[in-house]
Amino acid sequence: MFVRTVYATGDPAGLGPALRALDAEGHDLLEERPGYRGAGVFVDRDVGKLLTVSWWESEEARRNSDEVMREHRPALLAPFAATVAVANWEVAVFHTLQRPAAGGGLRLTRLEFDPADADLLADTFHAHVVPRLETLPGLARTALLLDRARGLGLTGALFTDRRSLAASRAGQAAIRHQGAAKARATVAGLEEFEVVHADARAD
Repeated sequence: MFVRTVYATGDPAGLGPALRALDAEGHDLLEERPGYRGAGVFVDRDVGKLLTVSWWESEEARRNSDEVMREHRPALLAPFAATVAVANWEVAVFHTLQRPAAGGGLRLTRLEFDPADADLLADTFHAHVVPRLETLPGLARTALLLDRARGLGLTGALFTDRRSLAASRAGQAAIRHQGAAKARATVAGLEEFEVVHADARAD
């Protein structure tokens, strides 16, 4: 699968209208696009951050959908978004234990690596990181997204509730440290979000 992420920041007071627009018009627009495999919406209500993730069965489907979404995105995110960054990714690992629910938590890790080590990172995440993440209570899903050409990666760990997200911080810190060292990757950022919506499907 392939993914498009939209990362927006702005006044926290404007999040409500943006979320309502995404839930109504945004959802309908995505559902109409060929190759659509689900989406996620995640927020930091205190700071004013919004992350949307749309999943596509092919690179072509993702590219074609962006022609439509690019036109509608400003209106959907208004009046909240002051900055918007769009990025495209390949899904290297997608592992689900249970369906994530609204009110859960997402921990997002940003990675940098030598593009020549992309397969090493994917193999390490699949073989060594995922089994250890599965031991964390409340884990619902984890994924690794790659931009091989630029040497950038995102890992997401979704938890069923915010308490499980908080309780997992120490355990995932150890997993992250050892996994990054093994994969020769650098952790470039770490963020946490509330799950508003998450329905990606691999099959």
